[in-house]
Amino acid sequence: MSRNLEVYDKDNVCKEFQEQVSKSLIRHKSVLDIITKLDEFNARINRAVAKSVTSCGCISIHAEKQEFDGKSYEELTDKVKTHLHGTICENCKDILEIEIGDYLFYLAALCNTLELDLFEILSQEHDRNKTLGIFSLK
Repeated sequence: MSRNLEVYDKDNVCKEFQEQVSKSLIRHKSVLDIITKLDEFNARINRAVAKSVTSCGCISIHAEKQEFDGKSYEELTDKVKTHLHGTICENCKDILEIEIGDYLFYLAALCNTLELDLFEILSQEHDRNKTLGIFSLK
């Protein structure tokens, strides 16, 4: 479990997080601010991954055509590649964790604004994926 979440009950982490976000979000409370902040932090996550490749070099990307023909769904799980080589260094990991954390903050803010329960959404998606398994094909 994460550094500061040991004090939280696992089942209440999303609820606690949403409550904290609702108390912390002041400047960008408009739904327009929130959705554009989500886009901004999505771009920042992408940029951090790109910088891990181009500036740091701790990871590299070796992309090639994915081979799907004639393979069963079960075989695909082991055959489809991420194209990622190497291991992300601590510095790049720290940067990505911060950017992803900020993204999650605004995702929780969007849930709050639309009166959605982040844990419920996560649970429903988990159930769909568990039920459909490899047939969810996302």
